[in-house]
Amino acid sequence: MTDIETSSRGNAFVQSLERGLAVIRAFDAEHAELTLSDVARLTGLTRAAARRFLHTLVELGYMRTDGRLFALRPRILELGYAYLSSMGLPEVAQPHLETLVSQVHESSSVSVLDGTDVVYVARVPTKRIMTVSIAVGTRFPAYATSMGRVLLAAQSEEWLDRYFKEVVLQPLTRYTVVEARLLRLLLDQAREHGWALVDQELEEGLRSIAVPIHDPDGSVVAAVNVSAHASRGSSEEIRDELLPLLRTAAAAIEHDLRGSRR
Repeated sequence: MTDIETSSRGNAFVQSLERGLAVIRAFDAEHAELTLSDVARLTGLTRAAARRFLHTLVELGYMRTDGRLFALRPRILELGYAYLSSMGLPEVAQPHLETLVSQVHESSSVSVLDGTDVVYVARVPTKRIMTVSIAVGTRFPAYATSMGRVLLAAQSEEWLDRYFKEVVLQPLTRYTVVEARLLRLLLDQAREHGWALVDQELEEGLRSIAVPIHDPDGSVVAAVNVSAHASRGSSEEIRDELLPLLRTAAAAIEHDLRGSRR
C-alpha cells in the first residue's frame, strides 16, 4: 500500500484488519486448501505476517490446518450470515424463489452488487447446468451476468464512470461483451426496459434473465434471475416465457420487503 492510499484512508483505518480479511478472501472454490506460501503469494503478505493471521484464525475456530495445508471451517459462515440477517432479504425472497422455480423448472437466485461483482444472497437450484457450483456467497463479475447488468444499470453515471475505470473486462466465453461502450449501451437498455438478458456470456450454453428488486423507498437493492440452458429456447423465447413470471416474483418480494420494515 502506498503512502497516498494510507493517508486517504485516514488514521482510523485498521490495516491489520484489512490484511486479515485478505487472508480469508484468498480461499475460494478453486483454492479450498492453501499452504502458508500460497497465502503469502495470493495476499502479498510476508510469510511471517501470513503465518500470524492464519494461526489466529485457527485459534478462533474459523480455519483448520493439518500442519501444512490450511482451509476454512464452517464457522466462517457466521461472518456473512450477520450481513444476510441484517438485510432480511434472503428470508423474504426464499419462498418466492421456490414458487418461481416450481413454475419454470429452472434455477433462480437473488444477488446484490459488491464492488465490481455480484454476490449471491439467496438461491433455489434445480438441475445443475453450470460447470461451476453456485451457492450463497458465490461471486461473479457483474458485467457478464444478467443480475449484474440490472444492478449496474441502477447506478448513477458518475458511479459507472468510476466502475469502468476500475473493472477489468475479460472474456469469460467467446460471447462475453468486453467493450465498455457497448456495455454502457446494454446498461441503458436494461435501465429502459427494466430487465437484462445475458446469452452465454458467463458460461457457454447458459442463458439468464434478471429484473431488479426495489426497497420501500424505490431504490434498487438487489436483482433476481432465472437461468436456463440454451437448449430451452432462443433468447426471445426465454424472455417471452420467463420474464412475466420473474416480474411477478420480484413484485412479491418487494411487497413482503415493505411489510417486513413496517
